[in-house]
Amino acid sequence: MADEMTGDQSKPIIVRSQRSSKLKSLLAVFLWLSSIHIVVFLVLLMLFFLPYRWSLTLFVLLLTLMFLPLFEKSPIAESFARFICKHGPGHFPLTMVMEDSDALDSKRNFIFAVEPHSVLPIGILGLCNFTGFLPVQKLKAFASSAIFYTPILRHVWSWLGLMPASRSLVIRTLNKGFSCVLIPGGVREMLYLEHDREVVYLKRRLGFIRLAIEMGTPLVPCFIFGQGRVYNWWKPKGVVYDQLSRALRFAPLIFWGMFGSPIPFPHPLYVVVGKPIELKQNPQPTEEEVLEVRDMFISAMQELYERHKVDAGYTSVPLYVY
Repeated sequence: MADEMTGDQSKPIIVRSQRSSKLKSLLAVFLWLSSIHIVVFLVLLMLFFLPYRWSLTLFVLLLTLMFLPLFEKSPIAESFARFICKHGPGHFPLTMVMEDSDALDSKRNFIFAVEPHSVLPIGILGLCNFTGFLPVQKLKAFASSAIFYTPILRHVWSWLGLMPASRSLVIRTLNKGFSCVLIPGGVREMLYLEHDREVVYLKRRLGFIRLAIEMGTPLVPCFIFGQGRVYNWWKPKGVVYDQLSRALRFAPLIFWGMFGSPIPFPHPLYVVVGKPIELKQNPQPTEEEVLEVRDMFISAMQELYERHKVDAGYTSVPLYVY
């Protein structure tokens, strides 16, 4: 939950993550973010170091975990998610600013469009149900479908309320009364990552705009400051790498946190939730209408960034929109 809240109901609300012991915070982020590294380590072991019999056993185990039921509603899953959401934000720590909490009516649903993706969009932890920062109670976040085919990782992220990103699943979730957390720029933004700027990839991302208009669901621009500083990262340069990245639609890179581990550096995260953009429902929006709302959303995101960059410590960091 939160240990500090300022403002009244008609003004911006600031919520800061609960203070926790360093050990619990480290354990929470390790459980949350180390899954992919563990899987890579096990695969390397299987391919290069273990005898054939043990490699085969490990392969069967990983294959089983790819299809093992998620058990999302089990007591273990809920306890696991609550532990991460309670202690994880304190590692950075995480601060959330809601510009208009009144507009986030718990009886309505919204599409929270969050930027940037950065190396990993870990700031969305502040938008999870069990974190309890938002007044909206029914939330589901969406991530790359590849996550949900990755052993261990698929269980951890599903327990935290994430689902595979697909149009049909987002529509179904909205129809059930849930708000949805999307990262429109996605992994494509990794193509444009630089150390001295923030980047968002939005000009060609029309799917979430069209869906919001079709459903008549308000779009809420959100920006996460500090995400690009919680990991060190490196990616090569050159024509071959650029061509490979564009073919893959993301940029393969090497990243590391504390002591070379998957645990991110304890750099403050500053999550800003803007005012909802109300949309008139139209089941068959024209291309012009979609582009108009896209431009409106991009302007809202840029203005959100400019309003909060000083408080977030990003005064001299420009925002590039691709």
